[in-house]
Amino acid sequence: MNILVSGAGIAGLACARELGTRGHDVTVVEYARRLRIAGTPIDIRGDAIETVDRMGLLAKIRRRRVRMSELTRFVDSEGEPVARIPMAEVSDSDDDIELLREDLVRVLAAELPDTAAIRFGDSIAALTDDAEGGGVDVRFASGRTGRYDLVLGADGQHSAVRRLVFGPDEDYLRHLGVYFALADHPGEARSEGANSIYNLPGRMAGIFHYNGTAVAVFQFRSEPIDYDHHDLDAQKRILIDAFAGHGSWRIPELLDAARADPGFYFTSASQIHLPSWHRGRVALVGDAGYCPAFLSGRGTSLALTGARFLAEGLERSGGDHTAAFARYEARQRPYVTFAQGRADSGRDRMLPANWAAIAARNEALRAAGAGAP
Repeated sequence: MNILVSGAGIAGLACARELGTRGHDVTVVEYARRLRIAGTPIDIRGDAIETVDRMGLLAKIRRRRVRMSELTRFVDSEGEPVARIPMAEVSDSDDDIELLREDLVRVLAAELPDTAAIRFGDSIAALTDDAEGGGVDVRFASGRTGRYDLVLGADGQHSAVRRLVFGPDEDYLRHLGVYFALADHPGEARSEGANSIYNLPGRMAGIFHYNGTAVAVFQFRSEPIDYDHHDLDAQKRILIDAFAGHGSWRIPELLDAARADPGFYFTSASQIHLPSWHRGRVALVGDAGYCPAFLSGRGTSLALTGARFLAEGLERSGGDHTAAFARYEARQRPYVTFAQGRADSGRDRMLPANWAAIAARNEALRAAGAGAP
């Protein structure tokens, strides 16, 4: 088959790898000009470990394993440790693999077969599923056109493919009341030691160190905010306003890092709930179809299992996309339901709503044996 994948993130690259190695011709179209590698470390958990093993990537991924969570602590306004995040809170088992998002993206990209190619700096502008003709006609933002047997939307929480085929975001997006921001902090890049998280009621600011770099991390509770997802200046203003008047700990310094970072990242903690992840010859994979929110810690695992299940479904159905998509959904749906059910507990741990809840969280962690280092 001739298959178009929208998005060169983890889900899109995994789809291209799995489909390409099975003999399909795959084109990945990516809005950005290069691979997007920014982000804090991610986790591969549960059955996703078996997935990457079957992909032949487990050894390479294990070699890049990091253990940031073992060195993460909550601090007070003076920077003094008050509690650690216990490993039981961040890892379900010894088979939980934590690694840099950059490393996983590069591993997947390096493993693409000759039958898969990435086209950067372009995106899908319109598509028409020609049911009678047996294909999907696509017009790209660049003006190019093409016809494909299948189109896969792997373009994230704010998926263009999902909007074009399934309707506007508000029909399927469930906001969890939290926003997340990430910025490079080059002034801290050579520092070592534990990762620090400081809480204010409904807010969190932190510094994470890994791979010789440092990032400023922010979370805050908020009702839905209407903003342009491509306007970095507007997103920075939202973050700065959320922490206005809070000058304790190192918050002003971290906000300065956010102001200065041209690669600043901002998103909401939201879930996507769809009754079906396919329509005609178009299907969704990863956050585009079933974003669990970063608070669940399972978005990467879902992207990997989803790509694998979809490719196996096409293989086992002899190219019958209707049967393949149905098989893919039946296998993936239980994992999605489980992951989406875990997001609320993650929010309450990282973002207590008031000072009393912050103190109770810290006391509970200390009582559980996660005292201050």
